[in-house]
Amino acid sequence: MGNGGINIFTKMTPQEISINDYNYNLPDDRIALHPLAQRDASKLLVYKNGIIEETVFSKIDERLPAETLLVFNNTKVINARVKFTKITGAIIEIFCLEPAGDITEYSTVMSAVNTVQWKCLVGGAAKWKEEMLQKEIFIGKEKVILSAKKMEKITEAFIIEFSWLPASFSFAEIIEAAGNVPLPPYIKRNTDEEDTSRYQTIFAEHDGSVAAPTAGLHFTEHIFEKLRHKNIQKAFVTLHVGAGTFKPVKAVTMQDHEMHSEYIDVDIATIESLQNNLGKIAAVGTTSLRTIESLYWFGVKVFNNKNLQTLSLHQWDVYADELLHCNCSAQEALGALLAWMKENNKQRIFTQTQILIAPGYTFRIANIIITNFHQPKSTLLLLVAAAIGEDWRKMYKYALENDFRFLSYGDGNLISL
Repeated sequence: MGNGGINIFTKMTPQEISINDYNYNLPDDRIALHPLAQRDASKLLVYKNGIIEETVFSKIDERLPAETLLVFNNTKVINARVKFTKITGAIIEIFCLEPAGDITEYSTVMSAVNTVQWKCLVGGAAKWKEEMLQKEIFIGKEKVILSAKKMEKITEAFIIEFSWLPASFSFAEIIEAAGNVPLPPYIKRNTDEEDTSRYQTIFAEHDGSVAAPTAGLHFTEHIFEKLRHKNIQKAFVTLHVGAGTFKPVKAVTMQDHEMHSEYIDVDIATIESLQNNLGKIAAVGTTSLRTIESLYWFGVKVFNNKNLQTLSLHQWDVYADELLHCNCSAQEALGALLAWMKENNKQRIFTQTQILIAPGYTFRIANIIITNFHQPKSTLLLLVAAAIGEDWRKMYKYALENDFRFLSYGDGNLISL
């Protein structure tokens, strides 16, 4: 398939990797605090076979082979930051991370009325005892009273129950009216009106993310029109991005770092499209990449055991001998997954993935990655190093020396594997 990903620059297992080896100096003034006026005016660094070139995102069609299949993440960012003011004047900020408990699909949670429970971070938690928090919001011209109750403390978070009156509104309507855009912690400013539209892709469809799939932010209808002329197709997957994407790696080695889990939702037609376009697949963003690579491993699991009832992927599964020794091609793995879905009358895969892509990983589905520039010492930077080895340093050095803007609202890069 022409994929890279086999990294000979280190003999370490991914578990033995020290995140300190994936550090670089990122000055504050290189972090993009605002989006550019035009989405596709961002700069684009192009990396292929060790060679770095530079263009602009509006010309990405010139850098993609004809008949490429572009895979986008169509998740939609919700207004996940909800502030309550206590009678004392103290501010309690609740950051909604993901629905609590087992769920079968996000749409059910977002369409729920009357009450929901979410796993949340709480700013100012020490000031919030047992009392119910309340705030008044308006949906259209109708006044709604939103309440929040602390149900239990869990690892690094709380289970919060939201309820509201009138109870007929959906949680999607409630969070839209009550919350604020959840800009990443490194964008140190208050949200403003531009963030409502610009921290959202133009193809966002399914509510659920608390962070944007930022590589997709650069795409415009103008780009899509140019891609159509090259017969470049689009496919959509859904991965609901959690705040864990910004979780710092504090462990000495990756063995002791727990990768965050994320919900993915992919329909059978998209998996068929992936199977039919192997060898020419471009993942737009690390979220799309993690989704399609996870699909390969789900396929390997059912290839090994056709009687599996549920699918899941833990962070070290993809490095386990049990799966690696399968020697299953991408065609076979996706074929096995499709057969399993049809046998079990499933039209879509909805589950969680905890896949950790780090140096030592071999890409099975993606041939091209389109992404932004990531934080030092992050799992996302490990993913880039998995793709191009030590050349990640050369690429990031070039970007720093040539006025590229970094992180969520920053510029992009296109990496051929």
